[in-house]
Amino acid sequence: MASTPPAKPKGKTKRVWEEGDEEFTRFQEKIKSSGGLGSAQEGTTPNYVGKDGAVNLDDWSDFLQNDDDSEEDEAEEQPAAPKASGWSIGSIFSGLTNRTLTRGDLESVLAKFRENLIERNVAAEISDELCESVCRNLEGKTMSTFKRIRTEVKGAMEEALTRILTPKRQIQLLREITKVNKEEKRPYTIVMVGVNGVGKSTNLAKVCYYLLQQDLKVMIAACDTFRSGAVEQLKTHSRNLSVPLFERGYEKDPAGVAMNGIRDATQKGMDVVLVDTAGRMQDNLPLMQALAKLVYVNQPDLILFVGEALVGNEAVDQLKKFNRALEEYAPATAKPRLIDGIILTKFDTIDKKVGAAISMVYTTGQPIVFVGTGQHYNDLKAMNTKTIVQALLG
Repeated sequence: MASTPPAKPKGKTKRVWEEGDEEFTRFQEKIKSSGGLGSAQEGTTPNYVGKDGAVNLDDWSDFLQNDDDSEEDEAEEQPAAPKASGWSIGSIFSGLTNRTLTRGDLESVLAKFRENLIERNVAAEISDELCESVCRNLEGKTMSTFKRIRTEVKGAMEEALTRILTPKRQIQLLREITKVNKEEKRPYTIVMVGVNGVGKSTNLAKVCYYLLQQDLKVMIAACDTFRSGAVEQLKTHSRNLSVPLFERGYEKDPAGVAMNGIRDATQKGMDVVLVDTAGRMQDNLPLMQALAKLVYVNQPDLILFVGEALVGNEAVDQLKKFNRALEEYAPATAKPRLIDGIILTKFDTIDKKVGAAISMVYTTGQPIVFVGTGQHYNDLKAMNTKTIVQALLG
């Protein structure tokens, strides 16, 4: 039975070199070339030489690196240094932590955002265009793999929605009123338009209250000469707000009533005239022609469309057709005046279904000037873009 060879002891073993060994000779040459070890004085025996003339080099193993056993032991104890190459640890990390977004990566995530937008009353075609725009912007972009694609898409969608709700023209109402009053010496004219039952007269009264809080002198012109009770409703508001009302009853030409009302306000030194108009469906040809005439004859400074936040896509259709009528029924020689801004009513009743705001601004490129948030005169607020975006994406 073969015997098992004894295991090689770990660590360094004490090595004794004899005089005349080739390695000892090299060691002596090292001592001479380095000026000696500095441990022996002249006439004494160095401490690395034993009584029998043998040399104990154990204490100098760090100095002598030509010992085969030492080299083997150190190879076991120390990891090998990496070989030089064209890449680095940083380049490895870069490859592991970045990826390029593809359309396939984005489409499944965007499909859920599209569904969410539609549920919150953003028109389907506008939701499609928004998602496609975000997809084009992100496709090919390099992103960290530690960041979720949904987070990247949400950030891009938030930017797109904010951009839509921040149109090129910002209506700075008070500044515009002051400019017209001082430079043109006349009242600033605001015409309110919209379909039946959206709260046009009520929101006109809210705008009146807001202007009164800015120390402006306001007159209301009752130009809804079609709806029974419209003039009486405005009389109640004018009495509550202590502002003058210009009215000529019913069955009159609304364009003529507005013109006379503006003239009267100019003579009385008013700062603002608020012109109420009859509610009309966007497909009612005679009434849409009458509205286009009122706008053309009086050239108001601001045309505000009043729409319900609740109706969503239907409000977008209304807005489009109002603009189309104002353009088509204007005289051929005149530059048509279109809707300048929007008031969204019943904004307090829709919870997160605020998509009509996006749809209407996207369709017209015009800003939402105010949102109605209740039944009282002070329930009229400036639109908070950040709040709407959060509601759509939350």
